[in-house]
Amino acid sequence: MFANLRRDLNAIMERDPAASNRLAAVFLYPSFQVMLAYRLSHILWQMRLRFIARLIMQIARVLTGIEIHPAAKIGPGFFVDHGMGTVIGETAEIGRDVTLYHDVTLGGVMPAVDSDKQRAAKRHPTLGDYVIVGAGAQILGPITVHRCARVGGNSVVTKDVPEAATVVGVPARQMSETTIKAEADTSFMAYGVQSGIDLDPRERTIRALVDEVQSQRARLSDLEDRLTSAAASAAPKKAPRRTKPKPVS
Repeated sequence: MFANLRRDLNAIMERDPAASNRLAAVFLYPSFQVMLAYRLSHILWQMRLRFIARLIMQIARVLTGIEIHPAAKIGPGFFVDHGMGTVIGETAEIGRDVTLYHDVTLGGVMPAVDSDKQRAAKRHPTLGDYVIVGAGAQILGPITVHRCARVGGNSVVTKDVPEAATVVGVPARQMSETTIKAEADTSFMAYGVQSGIDLDPRERTIRALVDEVQSQRARLSDLEDRLTSAAASAAPKKAPRRTKPKPVS
C-alpha cells in the first residue's frame, strides 16, 4: 500500500509542472488524497468490510470530486489531473502509470438493464499500462484499452483500442497506428493527444477530395482558356472597309 502511494505521489511530480513540491501534492492534490482513501478502502473491501470501504470512498468523493469504487483495481503511478467529475466503476481495472484527466468515466453500458445479471459480471473497461485518457472521455463497457494507447478529450470509446493507438471522436476512431518496438513509447503525452500526429482518416479523405476538386477546377479553367483562344484564332478576319474618295470640285 505505501509503495503504491509513493509511486502515486511520484507520478504527480513527474506529470504535472504545476506541482511545486511533494508537501503541496499531498495536501493540495485531490488525486493523491483520493488514492490514499482508495488504497485503504480497497484493502477493507478485500477483507469483506464493504460498508466501511464504501463509506470511506463516499467521503473521499465529497472532498475530491473523484468517485472510485473500492472494488476497482488500480496499479501504482495512477494520476487524475484536476480530477473533478471522474468516475471509475466497480469492475474497472487500471494498469501502472495511467493518467486520467477530469470528467473521465470508466463506466458500464446500460447498467440499469437487467442489473441482477450484471452484478457478478465484468462490465467496466480495462486500461493497460501507460494509458492516457483526455478530459471528458467516456470509456464504456467491458472493453480493453491496450498498453500505451491514447484517448483524446471528449471521445466515446465502446470498442477495444489497440496498443499504442490514438483514438478520438464520437464514436472514437483510430487516428494513428504506432508499431511498438522493444523499447515501448511510455513517454507522457498531455491530454492524450499532441500536435504533429496523423490526422483523422476521414479528415484525410475529405482533404484529398477537396484537393482533387480544386485540381480538376484548375484544369477545366485552363481548358476553357485554350478553347477560347483557339476559337478566336480560327475566326475569319474581316477585310477593312474601303471609303470612296471625295469628288474634287
